[in-house]
Amino acid sequence: MSRRDDGARVAAAFGDLLLRSSRAHLYRVLIADTEGVDGTTYPVLSGLARLGPATTSELAARIGLERTVTTRYATRLEQAGLLARQPHPTDARATTLVLTELGERTVGAMRERLRDVFVDAMADWTAEESATFTRLFDRLVTGLADPQTAPSSRPSSP
Repeated sequence: MSRRDDGARVAAAFGDLLLRSSRAHLYRVLIADTEGVDGTTYPVLSGLARLGPATTSELAARIGLERTVTTRYATRLEQAGLLARQPHPTDARATTLVLTELGERTVGAMRERLRDVFVDAMADWTAEESATFTRLFDRLVTGLADPQTAPSSRPSSP
């Protein structure tokens, strides 16, 4: 099999993971019995946990939602006690979203569930297969996150 074929298979599998139905199923598993979080607010809570304190505009840009939608979902998470708004340190017009202690615990529980989803999915893999996949997946994610490796930044072949 060629690298192009491998790339196409990975792209197709990745596309399947990114489908709204796949994400919705995963969100249902992650938020099960989680007070104040639903499938719409989960990306805001998860994104804030990954990004750290951020303005609504910064968070919206990183998680791919409109600022107004992010603001609405952040308000729901704030009402549930999962995040708080604090004055922005350098811009008096802005506020910074931060996880509360309850938000931190909630994210921790959801991350444990996510880990368990992957552990279950790889349950019949050998230790070597699991270690190899983990190492290679880390490399893939790093490569995709590095702008220098993006196809548009590479010189085209003659």
